[in-house]
Amino acid sequence: MEAMTGYASYVLPIATALVGVWLLVTVLRYVRADRGTRVSMRQAVRVRWGWVRLARMAGLTVTDKTPTLLAQITAQKDGATPAPRVLTPKIKVKPDPFGVIVRARTLPQVGLEEYQKSARFLADAWQCTRVSVLPDGPGRVVIRGVRSDPLTTPTTHRPTGRPPADLTRWALGVDEYAARVCVSLANVPGVTVAGVPGAGKTSGVNKFVCDLAPSAAVQFVGFDGKVSRASEGDYAELVKRMFAFCGDDLDEANALFKRLVELRRRRSSVIRDVLGVKNMWHVGPSPEWPLAVVLIDEAHTFFREYKGSDATTKRLGALTAENARLVEDLVKKGRSVGILVILISQKTTGDAIPTFIRDVCPIGLSFAQKTVEAAVAALGDDIRNWPDASPVTLQDPAYVGVAVMAMQGRPGYTRIRTPYVSDTDAARVAEATSRLTADPDLCLDALLRSTGRTATPAPSLTK
Repeated sequence: MEAMTGYASYVLPIATALVGVWLLVTVLRYVRADRGTRVSMRQAVRVRWGWVRLARMAGLTVTDKTPTLLAQITAQKDGATPAPRVLTPKIKVKPDPFGVIVRARTLPQVGLEEYQKSARFLADAWQCTRVSVLPDGPGRVVIRGVRSDPLTTPTTHRPTGRPPADLTRWALGVDEYAARVCVSLANVPGVTVAGVPGAGKTSGVNKFVCDLAPSAAVQFVGFDGKVSRASEGDYAELVKRMFAFCGDDLDEANALFKRLVELRRRRSSVIRDVLGVKNMWHVGPSPEWPLAVVLIDEAHTFFREYKGSDATTKRLGALTAENARLVEDLVKKGRSVGILVILISQKTTGDAIPTFIRDVCPIGLSFAQKTVEAAVAALGDDIRNWPDASPVTLQDPAYVGVAVMAMQGRPGYTRIRTPYVSDTDAARVAEATSRLTADPDLCLDALLRSTGRTATPAPSLTK
């Protein structure tokens, strides 16, 4: 007893010290946080303190009439029956700049559906713009409450200049609940990007290029249908990281498309012998066999139909028809050999991008659109059933940089805030990574020579 009494004298100082350290850490985190996170930290405290009362009012509790083991042992034979217990799900709350993330347990008769039905009550109680409830594993749910709208909060992205850890993931931005949105590019033959001028298409593509540029396992080729030279357009800063570039000259574009189709054919003929697989994505891109990303901006320039009987119109019509056939070859046959086509246009209707190309591209993004018809062309007819997510509602200047897409595994459509990448940062990354630029044809020649196979000479590509 004396020993226990001696130890007890240390308990209070130790407990006081631990509480003091916890308070100091909490204060430091609060001081170092940005303004939005500070508001969310105060909100998180209110959520924790008020959870038991709120859960009871929202019907997120369950009454357990079975006495606990201790109550059964201590209960007297002729005594009163122990009162039923009201069980409240346990929660963990984490703040961030936009709101709070609450991870909660489920209980019998209080599962995912009950949480989702109570979402609007939770939003009002927590003073959130919107609340979502998603499964978080067996017996758990994650409740996301956003106080400020991430879609109307402009964000910027400063490329690190470091090679990405995963070349198959495209980090697009954050959704309306501030959750990160990524799509897989593995086994994807093509992507379409639509939207009115100034809606954010170019910035989204700039981020994609800047993020992948530090990897020698990715090579870019650009087509820009609204300029004659790269220095005149949106890709003036990035052209140093492209192994070839073409403006609005249809003859030049046709020659470059033919060159890319020939690359596709050469890769198809040797992929089994060189890589040992029939699909490049089984082993992934490499500097010797890089992923060739074909960027076609203002794509309608290269595919439009020319109607007329004069010789010039007929010649241009023949060129655009052949361009469509060549790009169709790249989209339909280039996936397994590591060719990804990204088509960018204000509208992706059939007159801008032929449907036999557009409908093969599994990923479609649409920034702001003026008409429902343009939204349907970009995202499919099902967008009519989700009017709140339609890109037609994104015409307000606050939504510049917001895109809509159908996400695999999610019902309906997802709205995404894409970050802005400045021209200065794009130029910095392109300059620093220009030494990694290589012609995939020449890479293939070198790979064939290293394996003792005869390489078919290919003419070099010029910018």
